Amino acid sequence: MDLSASETSLARGRVGGEGPLALYRAKLATGELATDPAQALVAEKLQDLWAKLGEEEPARETGRPGLLARLFRRKPVEEVSGRTQGLYIAGPVGRGKSTLMDMFFATARLSRKRRWHFHQFMQREVHARIHAWKASHPAGDDPIPPLAEAIAAEAALLCFDEFQINDIADAMLLGRLFEALFERGVVIVLTSNVLPDDLLADQPGRDAFRPFIALLKERLDLVVMEEGQDWRRRALARRPTWLVPADRAARAALDEIFAILNRGETPRPARLALLGRSLAISAATRHAARFDFAALCEAPLGPADYLRLATHYPALVIDAIPKLGPEKADGARRFIILIDALYEHRVKLFASAEAPPDALYEEGIGAEAFRRTASRLIEMQSEAYLDLPHLT
Repeated sequence: MDLSASETSLARGRVGGEGPLALYRAKLATGELATDPAQALVAEKLQDLWAKLGEEEPARETGRPGLLARLFRRKPVEEVSGRTQGLYIAGPVGRGKSTLMDMFFATARLSRKRRWHFHQFMQREVHARIHAWKASHPAGDDPIPPLAEAIAAEAALLCFDEFQINDIADAMLLGRLFEALFERGVVIVLTSNVLPDDLLADQPGRDAFRPFIALLKERLDLVVMEEGQDWRRRALARRPTWLVPADRAARAALDEIFAILNRGETPRPARLALLGRSLAISAATRHAARFDFAALCEAPLGPADYLRLATHYPALVIDAIPKLGPEKADGARRFIILIDALYEHRVKLFASAEAPPDALYEEGIGAEAFRRTASRLIEMQSEAYLDLPHLT
C-alpha cells in the first residue's frame, strides 16, 4: 500500500523536507506522540538512512545494478560493515513501529517507493506474479530473477509492515528474492514483532532458513524496541468507548478513535464474505471496521455472520445505536447476538448510542435477557477487557 501523493506532500510540508526525525519531533510538540526513548532511537536510525538515500534515483536499465547496488558493492567487505541496506525494526505490539516507518516512507525523497503490509506483499506481489510468470514460461525456468528485476524497477525503497514468516516454503522463496533485491540495490525497511533469530523458531526445516536470517542480519540494521506502554492503548485510554448521545460530537470522537485503531492505514469500503454472500462495510482496514447500527442489526444477519465479523476484525466501531424497545425487538435480538460474539472473541468495541448500556433496552420482549448484554457492554469498557488479546 502506498501513501497517497497528498499524504506525502503534507508530510514534506510539515517537516520542510528534513526527514522522519523532524516529523517525529513535530508530533511530539503537538502532543500527538508522547516522549519515548525507544521511539526516539528508531527515529534517529531512520533519519540516518533517510540522509544516506538522499534524492539520487537514476533510471534503471534491465540487467544493470542501480546506484545503491553500485554504492554497496564497490566497497571491500570490511569497508561496507556498518553500511546497511535498510532497517529491521523489532518490538512488541503497540510500540509505534509502523507509525515511525510510515514517517520515513512519507518523507523519503524517492519517487520509486512502495509500502506494503507483508502478508499483502506475499499474496499480491510474490505468489500472484510467480503464478502468472509460470503460466507463460517453460517448466523449470527460474522466476526469481525476473521477479526481483520487476520489483526493483518499480521501487528503490520497499517498506514492509508486520514482517512474519510462518511457512518454510515461503521462507526459502523469500531468501532468494531478498538476496536478489539487495543485489539490485533495493533498500528495505521492515517492522516485526519477532527478532530475526526467532523467525520460524522450532519449525521443521528451519536449518535451511538460517542463511536468510544471516542475510537479514548482514544487510539490515537491527533496532529493538523494548517493552513499554502501547501508545495506541495509551491514546485510547483517554477516550470513552461508549459515547452518549449519538450526536455530531460523538461521531467526531469516533472518527479520531477509528484513525488510532487503523494505525495510519486509510479505511476503504470493503466486503466480507459471509456464507456464500457478502456484507458491505462502509469503511475498514485489517485492524478495524465501522458500521452504523442499522447496517448490522436491522439487516438479515445471524449468529454465523456475527461470528465471522468477530473473528476477522480486532476492533469494531458502531455509530448511532438507538434506544431499543418493542418496536425494535428484531434489532435488539440481533444486537444481543452480535455483542455475545464480540465479547467471546475479545473484540474492542467503540460506539455512540442514545443511552448508556443499562438504559438502552428497558422494556419489551427480551428486555430481561438484555441485562446480561448491558453487563457485558459495561465490562467491555474496562481496562482489563481492553488489554485482552483478540481471539480469532
